[in-house]
Amino acid sequence: MEKKLSSENNQLSSEHILGLLPHRYPFALVDKVIENIPGERAVAVKNVTINEPQFQGHFPERPLMPGVLIVESMAQVGGIIVTQMPDLPKGLFVFAGINKVKFRKPVVPGDQLIISCELLSIKRQRFGKVKGEAHVEGKLVCAGELMFSLVD
Repeated sequence: MEKKLSSENNQLSSEHILGLLPHRYPFALVDKVIENIPGERAVAVKNVTINEPQFQGHFPERPLMPGVLIVESMAQVGGIIVTQMPDLPKGLFVFAGINKVKFRKPVVPGDQLIISCELLSIKRQRFGKVKGEAHVEGKLVCAGELMFSLVD
């Protein structure tokens, strides 16, 4: 069965996202794409719930979403942009660098991260850079640039 792209705002369902990204539980960190321009930009939702495994130890008395998982969520949205580019070779794109990342507010269970990513550049069809931002209730919680490369 072919997964269809919603015509409303070019949204992607969780099933479509699983078809684009290799990540699976507990590392699938994008629940829904609410805006999508393949190869250019995407806006996605990550619902943060107390049931996620990291909250057992980070921290039991005051659960906070680890910053590395916020950045990984942004990277996965960037991956959604890149995997839809027809001219790029198929394969696994991984982190090659992280620049200018700042965390501004804690993210806690019950929050809904709205993650916006925009492709800044692609070089030699192997290296790319994405600008990412994550917001909760309209307030910026994290922003930065993420670099990736194709693994042979």
